[in-house]
Amino acid sequence: MQNTPIKIGFVTVSDRASRGEYEDLGGPAMQEWIGKALTNDWQPVARVIEDEQGLIESTLKQLADEDKCCLILTTGGTGPAKRDVTPEATEAVCEKILDGFAEQMRAVSLQYVPTAILSRQIAGIRGESLIINLPGKPSAIGECLEAVFPAVPYCVDLIEGPYLETDEAFVKAFRPKHAKKPSA
Repeated sequence: MQNTPIKIGFVTVSDRASRGEYEDLGGPAMQEWIGKALTNDWQPVARVIEDEQGLIESTLKQLADEDKCCLILTTGGTGPAKRDVTPEATEAVCEKILDGFAEQMRAVSLQYVPTAILSRQIAGIRGESLIINLPGKPSAIGECLEAVFPAVPYCVDLIEGPYLETDEAFVKAFRPKHAKKPSA
């Protein structure tokens, strides 16, 4: 596994950004945050797609199954509007839903805006990939990642993904004392 590059998927779900009508700010915000968080060498696999459930599902499947991304972050499509279907697509492709991620993200977001209660983002596992839905606003992306990322490296360990190392000055990963770094 050490010789395989670590791949992380970034999916912006937005009709307008996918058509080039406005700049995608969420995708770059996710990549910038991960760049500060991880000390491993990693490769981004980025997509900007329309708010279409079938397209979101096929994109998540490709990133998990074919591109072998250990972590897939999405932004957009998590509100109550009719075209917001990212959580439905995520749930459809995951074998397990991890409710704690959504609970923690909403709890943190509610400290900033009362409309966080409208957010429907979820997280789940597909094979050896952890998929996390994030809000669309770049500042909210950072707030939510800060809240849940300490659990991400150990979750990736548990699903037999690569060993993710964090810059502890930025975000400290939590692993139980019995969890050991694999030998090189």
